Amino acid sequence: MVMPDAMRRINKAGPNKVLIHLGGHGAFARVEHVGRRSGTVRQTPVNAFRHGDVFTLALTYGPRTDWLRNLEAAGGGRLLFKGEWHRVGAPRPLTTEEGMARMPLLPRLILPLTGTREFVELPVLRDDRT
Repeated sequence: MVMPDAMRRINKAGPNKVLIHLGGHGAFARVEHVGRRSGTVRQTPVNAFRHGDVFTLALTYGPRTDWLRNLEAAGGGRLLFKGEWHRVGAPRPLTTEEGMARMPLLPRLILPLTGTREFVELPVLRDDRT
């Protein structure tokens, strides 16, 4: 069971406005993407975990989120992680096993309870110092 669309809409309107300020601290990251239709630059809070030259993200709302579709359409975007911006490439899907293996212990325990089975990796293309 992936989080329902109603929960996604509620979070988009409320808690995400607060969580966006946590982006770049701890496991909270901020993904910057360009709207497919509007062309507007947007930022969305996510949980990201770095493994070498890739970031791994659990798709707790499934693969149809706006931020993911925007990154796919644009071929990438930027990710703020631990206070530094990184230019990232297009998302690549991971198997459930691959994604779970990359998660730290706590998310590995919690994600199955939420029914999250989909993961993506974002390749780091370069550090963006701006």
